[in-house]
Amino acid sequence: MANTQVLLREDIDNLGARGEIVRVRAGYARNYLLPRKLAVRATAGNVKQIEQERAALLRREATERAGAEAQAGQMNALRLAFERKVGEHGMLYGSVTSMDIQEALRERGYEFDRRKITLPEAIKETGEFTVKVRLHREVNVEIPVIVTAEGGATAAADTAPEATPETSADATADTASAVTGDAPGDEASEVNG
Repeated sequence: MANTQVLLREDIDNLGARGEIVRVRAGYARNYLLPRKLAVRATAGNVKQIEQERAALLRREATERAGAEAQAGQMNALRLAFERKVGEHGMLYGSVTSMDIQEALRERGYEFDRRKITLPEAIKETGEFTVKVRLHREVNVEIPVIVTAEGGATAAADTAPEATPETSADATADTASAVTGDAPGDEASEVNG
């Protein structure tokens, strides 16, 4: 089992942080770390260059951490709300996933890779939840996420005055066709039955 030493250029979970020299299996370094430029070989010939690069990485790490802490301060007051269709017992038709949370954050001006959003499993019911976002290896922020049911008829009536003339005409036509349906007794029997 041949091992080799490499200098990590990126944080790699369960291996080490950027700037660290770690010992890994030769095949892992050759087939994964080196081709993806996640690490460089730590040979005797380039130790001096690696030390300079490591110092530069540590300086960059400090500035990134300071930026992440500042961003965490801005995000502490952030709350995300999602409105979804709900079935019986408050269960959602579908779910709220890390992609939904990423999109909501993007709309508010925060760009994140969705893999930095820690969501053990998709949210499948209404309520209030807490989601962790990893801004930096040492900086996490917890964001409250509120999932509510879509509004019923009263919510539609509240938004009707704000509707455009085209959508108002469509809504009036839909309402008229629902009132003059072919079998109004069928709807009543579904509700009662």
